[in-house]
Amino acid sequence: MYVKRNIGWGLILRFAWRNVIFFTFYAALIFYAYHYLWLDFLDIPFQPLSVIGIAVAFYIGFKNSQSYDRFWEGRKIWGGIVNYSRTWALQVQSFVRTGNPETDHTLQQQLIYRHLAWINALRVQLRQPKTWSLKVNSTVERLHQKHGERNTSCHEALGFVSEEEYTDLKQRVNPATHLIKNQGKALVALKEKDIIDGFQEDQLQSVLEECYNLQGMCERIKNTPFPRQYGYFSRVFTWIFVLLLPFGLLNVFGGEPISGSKAWYEFLMIPFSVLISWIFITMESVGDNSEDPFDGRINDVPMTALCRTIEIDLRDMLNEDNLPEPLQPQDHILY
Repeated sequence: MYVKRNIGWGLILRFAWRNVIFFTFYAALIFYAYHYLWLDFLDIPFQPLSVIGIAVAFYIGFKNSQSYDRFWEGRKIWGGIVNYSRTWALQVQSFVRTGNPETDHTLQQQLIYRHLAWINALRVQLRQPKTWSLKVNSTVERLHQKHGERNTSCHEALGFVSEEEYTDLKQRVNPATHLIKNQGKALVALKEKDIIDGFQEDQLQSVLEECYNLQGMCERIKNTPFPRQYGYFSRVFTWIFVLLLPFGLLNVFGGEPISGSKAWYEFLMIPFSVLISWIFITMESVGDNSEDPFDGRINDVPMTALCRTIEIDLRDMLNEDNLPEPLQPQDHILY
């Protein structure tokens, strides 16, 4: 998630430079062919283009609205994970009591640490790319690779569970699911030892049920691509418009100039064509970069930072020392 108030031009150029260069050469080529090769048939009325532009703008607006809904739902789900993580730690510390402080701390730490393993395993699973994941240019991809937050491995859970449990998790298709299952089995064992009673077990199991619900919500977004009829044709219609745009601007800037020489006035077709094309392509790209909020890109849900926040809170509730520092943005990007 980009956290700087104003997006820097360096980041904007990472996304835009290839399109800007293409639009410039494309518009310049049409300008040259029209004015110096006398290909008068390239001049088309702008009115049909304006109708296409309005239709494309409405279509992009709808797509961006739905893409933002997916991002915001993902952020709300992780807000729920933060809240239920604190609830889990509170209930574990309130219910799991044997009368021996050292034993209590060990049992409580095992349950809370396994929960920390769960949130990190879930984060890692959600960060794995799908076949329909957005492909970005090499300049942006190098930025992602430098930060190292994509395609991370399952070793994130290693420090929170035993070696035996971790070995078992590596063989599982869905490690996060099995961590919640192990939590449930641990609660049953505590109940059998009369460390917790039936009501306390029910309360703790209810939190685990909600964790499963939140995990399922995340997986629903992750495993359901944004409807391609909206995503694909939005790009097709946008490119049709920007490719036709210079031909229509020949007509607009081919009349009498408002001021200055006619040659300079006609030349304005190139920068205006580049500017309008860049605006439409950027609007279309905004939706693309919001439709999959768990891929670990610049505009996605900052799951790593949220996991760190949860870890700090829960370990602090255990009265541990040497707590990790909150995660800091990298190049103004919080992962």
